[in-house]
Amino acid sequence: MTVIPSIDIDVAELKTKVKEMYRAVAENPAGNYHFELGRGLAERLGYPASTLDQIPTEAIQSFAGVGYFFDLAALKEGEFVLDLGSGSGTDVFFAALQVGAGGRVSGIDMTLEQLEKAERLRAAAGFDHVTLAEGHIEDLPFPDASFDVVISNGVINLAADKRKVFIEAARVLRPGGRLIVADIISEITLTPQIVGNTDLWASCIGGAADQDAFQLAIESAGLRLEVMKRNQYRFLSAQAQSASEQYGVKSVSVLARKIRTNS
Repeated sequence: MTVIPSIDIDVAELKTKVKEMYRAVAENPAGNYHFELGRGLAERLGYPASTLDQIPTEAIQSFAGVGYFFDLAALKEGEFVLDLGSGSGTDVFFAALQVGAGGRVSGIDMTLEQLEKAERLRAAAGFDHVTLAEGHIEDLPFPDASFDVVISNGVINLAADKRKVFIEAARVLRPGGRLIVADIISEITLTPQIVGNTDLWASCIGGAADQDAFQLAIESAGLRLEVMKRNQYRFLSAQAQSASEQYGVKSVSVLARKIRTNS
């Protein structure tokens, strides 16, 4: 029987490293990272150029997603959407274009520099139906059943307690609501040495859950997994490429739905 493994890692140190990494992504998107950034990455993952043209350029420059999932999300006008780990806002703005002025899109991120950048771009571009909040995806500051859709792109692997993330996502979803995420997982369980390395976690490698545990965390939160597909994503550094080859570290997009109950 597959179980969700416990993680032996300094969570405070991990959050500090993640904030440092994504502060740099916000402020210096031209820097050297284990992963790609920017419009070229977004287009290769599948983001339509015509939609990217409507999103603030600075947001896209700091885009660090690992997949394109809006085909799975099938957002409708008027829907309420929450983006977990919204960064500089590319996916928030993309979702806002799809749900229209009658919808609402909220983003949450723990890195202040990312939020400040996204808020500045939001105000300048006139995305009045977008709101941004500082917080942690394991402890969402939103009421129960307040969103039709929850999205996340390359962020849940950074969380030490993934099961809690999915429980929170399910809590804020309305019955029948959709969870759509792109994230990094592995085919083989990573070694304790890799999992315990906060630098590798911050680089979107060390926190990759194995595929079975990832699916179990989703389903144990009261979500029914409907689709899991592999994304055309690549790591840049030799260290990251080695982990990908040895442990089957890969990017997938997932669609899950909150199970309706009769109560």
